[in-house]
Amino acid sequence: MLRINGLETYCRLEGQGDPIVLLHGWGTSSQSVSTVAASLAEGFCVLVMDLPGFGWSQAPPVAWGIGDYAAHVERLMDELAIARASLVGHSFGGRIAIGMSASHPARASRLALVASAGIRRRRRAGYYVRVGAFKLARWFFSLPGWRKTGRRMISNAANRFGSRDYRAAGPMRPTFVKVVNEDLTPLLPKIEAPTLLLWGDQDREVPRSAMETMVARIPGARLVVFDGAGHFPFLDAPEEFQRALIGFLQGEGQR
Repeated sequence: MLRINGLETYCRLEGQGDPIVLLHGWGTSSQSVSTVAASLAEGFCVLVMDLPGFGWSQAPPVAWGIGDYAAHVERLMDELAIARASLVGHSFGGRIAIGMSASHPARASRLALVASAGIRRRRRAGYYVRVGAFKLARWFFSLPGWRKTGRRMISNAANRFGSRDYRAAGPMRPTFVKVVNEDLTPLLPKIEAPTLLLWGDQDREVPRSAMETMVARIPGARLVVFDGAGHFPFLDAPEEFQRALIGFLQGEGQR
């Protein structure tokens, strides 16, 4: 445990060699990418952490955005005397890696985005109807007099209208709302590090269109698609995934 920016933060270093920072996805912890860390540790020094609000790390006191998470990771790197590293981010971790790479290019030697989030989807009319209905219900049941009944009704409305991640976010819900509403598309052209995108064609969380946007807007980016794999390609296609990721991190296909 290290105290970073006033928050108790769990992290560990595995292996020896050039440094890699491995960032997990939303609603999980460093354990979700443990197999990736183990394979990388055979040739690299891998920094794995529980992002604030997940695993054993303390939650932020207010709603955080991607810039806050990126600054936290950079501060942790400073604490461990890691000036520059390859960044590997899965899903939500990909958002953070994009933010770091675009805002402070000198910190990222390479960038691997695994089923990365960050491109805001086009929303249909039904989405705005659901959001409007939830906001109306939250306002109505927050009026004086409802008390416990009002809180229960607001919770029921959140379960009815919210996404799975929204429903499960608990105390992290304000951060979740802030993060998912950030569109990182404008940051993509600012990325200077060689970039590899890894994505499974059965991913139901991140659409192909998001990958196409990233590969088109990140200079020189390449996309590797794993047939039959879902949102966790490192679990669904472990051998192919490791071969593609490690080859990239070792410099294969460098632009």
